[in-house]
Amino acid sequence: MSGWLVAATALLAAGFGPVVWGVATGPLERRVVAQNFGTSVVCLVMLLLAQGYARPSYVDLALVLAVLGPAGTLVYARLLADDLDDRPPHANLLTVVAASATAVVVVATCVATGPGRAMVKLLLIGVLLVAGNVIASRALAGGFPPDGGAAR
Repeated sequence: MSGWLVAATALLAAGFGPVVWGVATGPLERRVVAQNFGTSVVCLVMLLLAQGYARPSYVDLALVLAVLGPAGTLVYARLLADDLDDRPPHANLLTVVAASATAVVVVATCVATGPGRAMVKLLLIGVLLVAGNVIASRALAGGFPPDGGAAR
């Protein structure tokens, strides 16, 4: 078993267990935040599995998930806006964790892949994941403040 597969297993165990618990239990706010975090975990696991099994097609799956995961969260935020207005979820810590994990995994896979088109695709996935998580978590929290970023 390679280090890539060990890392994918560890990330899946450490990240997906809390995601399943968050989606299955608790208030609506926690469920939506857990769903958003879950897409990031699965996307990163796909990148690690692509490297571990030497299957570039898994990177394509991660790219699709990096686009559709945050978009799905934005759809949930729009459809559940009335229910989330009372107590909007704040996922600042999870957003930082997801962005940090994304940076670590993407940099490691870029180093292993080397320069080329595959590296550009990995960097694009990293940018999409980080930007998607930030935008989706802000949308869940009620959007960006109208005064240009001052705290509420």
